[in-house]
Amino acid sequence: MRILVTRPAAQAQGWVTRLRERGLDAQALPLIEIAEARDPPSLRAAWAAISATRLVIFVSPNAAERFFALRPQAAHWPSATLAASPGPGTTQALLGLNVPHELIVEPAADAAQFDSESLWARLSSSDWHDTKVLCVRGDSGRDWLVERLRGAGAHVESVSAYQRVAPVLDARERQLLDDALSMPTRTLWWFSSSQAIDHLSALVPPGVDWSAARALVTHPRIASRARALGFGHVDETRPASDDVLKAMERSIQSAAP
Repeated sequence: MRILVTRPAAQAQGWVTRLRERGLDAQALPLIEIAEARDPPSLRAAWAAISATRLVIFVSPNAAERFFALRPQAAHWPSATLAASPGPGTTQALLGLNVPHELIVEPAADAAQFDSESLWARLSSSDWHDTKVLCVRGDSGRDWLVERLRGAGAHVESVSAYQRVAPVLDARERQLLDDALSMPTRTLWWFSSSQAIDHLSALVPPGVDWSAARALVTHPRIASRARALGFGHVDETRPASDDVLKAMERSIQSAAP
């Protein structure tokens, strides 16, 4: 069974390499393209004010990487500023960008999900009244965590560090898609974003029968979107690396004749 990794290209290739090292047939088919931010000056202004910011929330690895790409050359992460991460991927990105581990707040390692709700479980016990909080995100997304912090008295601003746009498939990617449509029982789609499923739906002809297709997803909201498109087999897993790998192997075994 072929595994199609639908994450943005920068993250997809790393996963493909890791999966191939385990002997799995993995291919990158990015269904989200990461584009430059519409307003880079707002990101530079956020860096200029970061020392007065109590907490910076990074919604994804792309948010961290794109925000730090505009860091002033002499700037360092302030010792009194916390960096919030919704999960392991974002945490690893922040560590790679030299944010000290002790300043990173993330969900508990045994959290059922790595998302805004699990992150808020770690943040909610602190006093946020009259503090400055920055949310670094894409050009769209949920405001749930922002609303919780505002409700706790924080002054929250959001900046867009990147845009998430539909991909333009090259010849190799189009062939991967065509093969997956013609051989649905031999393909495992891995989705870590509902938007990737929306983009997939727009790339295929109307009326495609997904009833024999199999998906692995990392959140109940993504599972609901996959089922709404028509995927007949949807398996859920936590997004931690080891959990994803084990879930992939289970999905492949369960699909074997």
